[in-house]
Formats: sequence, structure tokens, C-alpha cells
Amino acid sequence: MKKLGLATALLLAMTGAHAYQVEVQGQSEFINATDLNDKDFTGAAQGTVYLKNVDASKGPLAEAAFLNQASNVSAAYSFAKLSGDESATIKNNSFGAKGEAYLPTPYVPAYASASYSHSQTKFEDEKDNGDRYSLEVGALVAPNFLVAVGYTRVSDQIALDANNVLENGVFNTVADSLIIGEKQDVVTARTKYVGNIDGTNMAVGFESNLVYGENKAYGLKTDLYLTPKLSVGASYAQANYSSDQASDNFSPIKSAWGANVNYFITPAVAVGASYVNANAKEVVVGGMGINADIQTIGVNAKFRF
Repeated sequence: MKKLGLATALLLAMTGAHAYQVEVQGQSEFINATDLNDKDFTGAAQGTVYLKNVDASKGPLAEAAFLNQASNVSAAYSFAKLSGDESATIKNNSFGAKGEAYLPTPYVPAYASASYSHSQTKFEDEKDNGDRYSLEVGALVAPNFLVAVGYTRVSDQIALDANNVLENGVFNTVADSLIIGEKQDVVTARTKYVGNIDGTNMAVGFESNLVYGENKAYGLKTDLYLTPKLSVGASYAQANYSSDQASDNFSPIKSAWGANVNYFITPAVAVGASYVNANAKEVVVGGMGINADIQTIGVNAKFRF
């Protein structure tokens, strides 16, 4: 009977289950920083447990948790390496934990989240440890429309958000650290909306975000859900740096655009791919200019049960 129950649960997970309480995902990204590295790869994984079953029978499968206002806790890990003839080898291991809560009120549903990340970075023979704490509060001011503001405390400037690597990729996460710069107290804001397109089984999603640290940046993202299983998306980000960091000896990312596609093979198994192209200022090393533009290509998979 135990074997039969296990086989039945596995069959439902691989075919047609429309409710889940656990999600496990992983991804890897190929990094080409033009003159700065030798085409390295990253890796990341995350596990999420929802406090109640998530109904995935309505709307885009990718946004089932958001549409259900599903409170959850998660843990994440990411690894990245950058090495090349013109730069020293940098290795980073980041660990993160996050909790999200949707709270009913007499007016509108309220939202709150808290996260923590710890980074271990090795630069040549130097080792560094950094911590990052974030709090966020908001509300769903209209159906499936979230508005939130947050506060982030960075006790060390090399502190990457491990959960963000899974959500937005390694480039976005590293760029976020550059935006924060030397400032330890950071203000953030974001919006998110997912809605059906009337008369079709299609839907559309929009996201925007703002980071205000030593420098400032904003990002825009949109996804078109052609079916509940298949989506294509595009993103754009722009950064504004302080005058000190805009010098010729610093190489901030100026802008970036990206594209992605995701497909659910079954309601419980999904695969996806992403691409990011970032435009950076020229790096000055030993009096010579080096192209610091970055491209990343990523693949990901997720499993729900």
C-alpha cells in the first residue's frame, strides 16, 4: 500500500495535479563579460514551502502562488565565479532565507516579507563575509495588484541576495549590490500586477522596481502568458550613479535588457531560458581600456508537489 501511494503521488505530480505545497527550482547561467572573464557558469537552487495548498487551476501556472496570495517560507543557495586574463578570480557563495505573508484586513489584503542573506566571497587570497537583511510591507490595492516599499540593511557591501538570483538572475543581483554602493541603508519600492486578457485564456503581467542607495536604479518587466503553461517576457533596467562612482576608473552598469521564455510541461514541471545583455562603462586597467559589457544565458527548471 505504501508503494502504491508513493507511485500515485508521483504520477499526479508528473501529470495533472492542480494543487501543490512545495516547489523546488534550480538554474545555471553562462556569463560572458567580454574582456573580463573566460566564460564562467553559475548555479543556484531554492526550495519553497507554502503554508497552505496552492490552487494552480486558474490563471498562469507561473503566477499561481501570487494569485493565491500564498504565504510561504524559502531557502536558497547560489554560487558564482568570475575569472579571466585581465581580472583576478572572484568566487562567491551566498545563502538566503525568506518569508512572505499575505494578511487579510477589512480593507485590502496586506503583504509583508523578511529576508536574510549571507555571502562568502574570495578574491585572490582575500576572504570576505557579508550579511544582508531586508524588510518589505505593502498591500494589494486592487485584485492581483501589489504595491510594496522596503528597507534593506547591508552590513558588508559584498552581500548578494541569494533569493533574488532565482527570481531575477545573477546579473540583476550583482548589479543591485553595485547600486547600493557604500551606503548601508537602502530604500526599495516595487509594484506587481497579473491579469487575464478578456475573451481569451491569455494573461499579462507587469513589474516595476526602484532601488535607492548610494546610487539609484529602476527596472521594468513584462510577461505575456500565451497559455496558462507558456509565457514570454522582456525586461529593462537603468542605473544612475553618483559622481564619485561615475569616474573613468569605475565601471558601473549603465543599462540592461533581457528576454525570457518559460513552459510548464505539466502543471508540476516547468523549464525555462533567459538572456540578459548589459551595457557597462569601459574599465581602465593599467592605463588600458577594457570592454566590460556583460551577457548571460540561463536555463532553469522547477518541480512542484
